[in-house]
Amino acid sequence: MGVFALLYGVVAYFIFFASFLYLVAFVGGDMIPFIEVPKTLDSGPSLFAGAPAALVNIGLLALFGIQHTVMARSGFKKVWTKIVPPAVERTTYVLITALLLGFIFHAWVPMPGAVWAMSGIWATFMTVLFFVGFLIVLLSTFLINHFDLFGLQQVWSRFKSRDVPAPKFITPFLYKWVRHPLYLGFIIAFWATPMMSVGHLLFASVWTIYMFIGMGYEERDLTDTFGETYHAYAAKVPMIFPFGKRR
Repeated sequence: MGVFALLYGVVAYFIFFASFLYLVAFVGGDMIPFIEVPKTLDSGPSLFAGAPAALVNIGLLALFGIQHTVMARSGFKKVWTKIVPPAVERTTYVLITALLLGFIFHAWVPMPGAVWAMSGIWATFMTVLFFVGFLIVLLSTFLINHFDLFGLQQVWSRFKSRDVPAPKFITPFLYKWVRHPLYLGFIIAFWATPMMSVGHLLFASVWTIYMFIGMGYEERDLTDTFGETYHAYAAKVPMIFPFGKRR
């Protein structure tokens, strides 16, 4: 079981990482001229070509949001781990997330109408900001525990017949400025574009709404886990944007 869990965890991790890299290209589109992909937010074939684009795309994002939120809750995990071994619970969550991302890429219906178009220095600024956003996302995972977040620590502990270390409350670097820098990175990356299409606007808007909903659930889970320590942290550090009053 330990060897299988480890192999399963490593494969799922690389599948997810590939889906994350494709997400960068999918959202970036023409901002990444050195990489050509068959599908972006604004171009490429769709599994649901001819169907109402807005309904299809909102449905795809809602499906991802429901999966990502429900499977992360402790109540679901208690039931789920009666079916899936606890050592690979996180790995399975990561794999399903990656597969759903792939489905979104494949099924997304482009909506190419222009909302805004920038050129010159502003276009360059938006492009740089786009890459900074995704860099913040990746950096944020390593600042806490990248390998626990994506299930590798759990399967490695199972392979070595060890208990998974208890979560520790730490606030390194970006976490001293905002409580959820990973979400901030996604918001920056999804909104920073010199060419905002109708489809891109829909994608960024729905995903941003979902992230704020997800942050609410995550705040509750963190409070349940760390208690007064997290309360004190939340009183001093803003949730998502690095400005505002600190008590």
